[in-house]
Amino acid sequence: MTFSLVARCPDGRRYGVAVASRFLAAGALVPAAEVEVGALATQAHVNLAYRPQGLTMLRTGVAAADVVAGLVAADPDRAHRQLGVVAASGAGATWTGPSCHPWAGGQAGDGWAAQGNILVGPQVIDAMRETWLGGDALPFPDRLLAALRAGDRAGGDRRGRQSAGLLVVERGGGYDGSDVLVDLRVDDHPDPVTELRRLLAVHTLLFSRPDPATLLDLTGAVAAEVGALLAALGHPVDPARPEEALFAWAGLENLEERLVPGRIDPVVLEHLRRAAPHVPAPRPAADQLGADA
Repeated sequence: MTFSLVARCPDGRRYGVAVASRFLAAGALVPAAEVEVGALATQAHVNLAYRPQGLTMLRTGVAAADVVAGLVAADPDRAHRQLGVVAASGAGATWTGPSCHPWAGGQAGDGWAAQGNILVGPQVIDAMRETWLGGDALPFPDRLLAALRAGDRAGGDRRGRQSAGLLVVERGGGYDGSDVLVDLRVDDHPDPVTELRRLLAVHTLLFSRPDPATLLDLTGAVAAEVGALLAALGHPVDPARPEEALFAWAGLENLEERLVPGRIDPVVLEHLRRAAPHVPAPRPAADQLGADA
């Protein structure tokens, strides 16, 4: 019913699962991940017990292949199961029971495992593998999603499309310092992987931390422009508390994760400009003098 990729990032800080299926809310059933421990996907005839049991084994340092072997050995319905696992180090591992509906199979390598059943053919897994291996320049959630999208474009689930999900964990990397960096689901949609891509872009805008190298000092022309934009949106700036209006507006826009005292993230500034596009940016005083001469 499903194709998925389970992976960890090269430095071991992030683990994740990307999944798609012609099945309602596959993202609610298939993935599990724990920071600094590992991740897994249970699919075909899903065994939900694999998720806590697998993470418990990974937590004790069991290798991915041994986790797979242990879970399926204890399962009388293993012939109908499909499973992918990555641990904190080493190669990933995958299992496809002989009774899974064709086409069914999987591949695994260092830090990743891709698997699927009821697929149009093995080209789905091939496409996921090639895109994953070639995507190391992408941010980890985007790399997972790119591999999922490649599998979808290669034909995916031979019955069609319905749902998709993306789960990524990182120590303290999520909202308000949680370990859940990304947890997005498209439960019922005619093009769920494309919709998941849209949701990830929104998530990145709202919840990614700003890049310190790109931050702008909230002074001079930047402060003047921000003040004019905020005033146009009904948030006049008090000179005694210049950040108060910015923080109030950003909170309403759900951008609080991108706020930095005394500075402004260019992503926030661009969002502010789009919200009040009729306000021109103030020109530096030297330019104004030149224009008046």
